Amino acid sequence: MSKPTTVALVTLGCARNDVDSEELAGRLAADGWTLVDDPAGADIALVNTCGFIESAKKDSVDALLEAHSLKADGTLRAVVAVGCMAERYGKELAEALPEADAILGFDDYADISDRLRKILDGEKREAHTPKDRRTIIPISPVARQEVKSSMGQGSTFSRKRLGDSPMAPLKIASGCDRRCTFCAIPLFRGAFVSRRPTEIIDEARWLSENGVSEIFLVSENTTSYGKDFGDLRVMESLLPELAKIEGIARIRLSYLQPAEIRPTLLQAMVSTEKVVPYFDISFQHSSGTLLRRMKRFGDSEKFLHLLSQVRALNPEAGIRSNFIVGFPGETEEEFQELVDFIQAARLDAIGVFPYSDEDKTEAMKLENKVDEVVITSRTNKLTAISEELVNQRSAERIGQRVRVLIEDAETQEGRAEHQGPEVDTTTFINVPGRPHAGFKVGDYVDALVVETAGADLVAQPL
Repeated sequence: MSKPTTVALVTLGCARNDVDSEELAGRLAADGWTLVDDPAGADIALVNTCGFIESAKKDSVDALLEAHSLKADGTLRAVVAVGCMAERYGKELAEALPEADAILGFDDYADISDRLRKILDGEKREAHTPKDRRTIIPISPVARQEVKSSMGQGSTFSRKRLGDSPMAPLKIASGCDRRCTFCAIPLFRGAFVSRRPTEIIDEARWLSENGVSEIFLVSENTTSYGKDFGDLRVMESLLPELAKIEGIARIRLSYLQPAEIRPTLLQAMVSTEKVVPYFDISFQHSSGTLLRRMKRFGDSEKFLHLLSQVRALNPEAGIRSNFIVGFPGETEEEFQELVDFIQAARLDAIGVFPYSDEDKTEAMKLENKVDEVVITSRTNKLTAISEELVNQRSAERIGQRVRVLIEDAETQEGRAEHQGPEVDTTTFINVPGRPHAGFKVGDYVDALVVETAGADLVAQPL
């Protein structure tokens, strides 16, 4: 058996990448690798890159260069890129970034231990030529499950926790079948494939046994879950089964497509025990004409009606969304419609992103590109409006009862049910007359919101 070697995983990007890193860690640990936190103290640094937008790609390159700089001293011998950016660019990235000792694609994950050992032994691995991963599996969603079964995929999972947070993402599917003109994710993540409910339940149970009390169901499109089983209502039956798992106190769903949100799913989310009233809805814009150019559906009227349905079921529900500003052809009227929508929507968290061309997307070829100066101006304006509105929405919650999951013992900071992980607001627990409330990470605290700190909440224990 090979001598023990050490590996440090550096993860960038979204919660789906977090899961990928823990799956890679699980495979490596099972094959005798020792996982360390600091790349400077590892034999090899494995950088799980993000390739979604330009700023994320820059962060990934910076992380690879920073890891490479550690090779001059210490034990680090190799820097390897994996993840979305590595899959998306392959040879192109290898040529542009010779500081990386190898660029590995998704197909290398199953044999990641062997790949890394050979790299440490000096083998020069040629980077792959990227391909449209949507063409790898059948067009028919139901046929995809047959191919997955014939390949022996999905019967077990390999995962090792890389932290001790009481919250963990749980991947329920991979890929996407939508053809949004601004998005390249389907090209390198592939077509949509759901994981079997039994696989998800087994992994949720494992997470519970390993210190997790809140699971965050993640995918590129959660509202499509089950389409490749021939039954879009599988989620409605999966949620109650997850709720039965001892130790799981919260279940949260991510990335809901507004055009695919059905009444039965809404009902299941608000009526199933442990599923929190949190709606991460991907609007992207509100102008019907602009959304058609994005190859998306809906408009301000339809979206506001959807929000009224959510709040009719649970008035205190948390709702977040992201919006793209300056998409090709965006007129002043379309932008103003977006401003008006956000002012009427009363969202709890808002992400505003300036449009930028993404390689191999249909939007790159669209005419009437908006001037960069205009995009910046509109982005700044909408960001300022959004921040003010989110602060107002937080102020509306003063006097509400919340249940807070403590995630930072030093600051007594955590998240209420309406607050999603990492990108949303948080809640601070405060006991009058005491400098520290004394709650531990993982504690759930029933509290009353007494004030705001910007968009964040301050609550006192009941």
